[in-house]
Amino acid sequence: MYEAAETIGRRLAEEGIVVMTGGGPGIMEAANRGAAKAGGTSVGLGIELPFEQSLNKYVTLGINFRYFFARKTMFLKYSQGFVVMPGGFGTFDELFEAVTLSQTRKVTQFPIVLFGSEYWTPMLTWLKDTVLPGGYISDDDLDMLHVTDSVEETIQAMLTPVPPLPPRDPN
Repeated sequence: MYEAAETIGRRLAEEGIVVMTGGGPGIMEAANRGAAKAGGTSVGLGIELPFEQSLNKYVTLGINFRYFFARKTMFLKYSQGFVVMPGGFGTFDELFEAVTLSQTRKVTQFPIVLFGSEYWTPMLTWLKDTVLPGGYISDDDLDMLHVTDSVEETIQAMLTPVPPLPPRDPN
């Protein structure tokens, strides 16, 4: 995943797209590293936590936040798409925030790529088999999520405009 994230960061930067992560280690570092090594802008949006490390050394523009809501606002306000790599609760929080704001039409539609089918398939299966039949989400909501293991497919998704969602039936 580190190699894939670094390649995705590099390819996005080569396409003129700014790469923005949480600025931490691991996969976030990899994406920042790829963007920085390609000469692109590599943004890190850090969060002040007692156990968190500082921004990784590949961030070319870093901002630290005290509050999660302000950090998430920055991610959503300035993003044109999301590539979501395997992660923990913070990753899930940011993913579902992006999906919720898209679903409710509070933000402009943008691509949401879930990279790593082996990791994301169990969650998607639960959404399709439990959440969808319960009427809590719609097929349109699931259609916002694109799962892939391909770096090139990820880049193409980020470069392709997303059509707006159909209007919601008020009933």
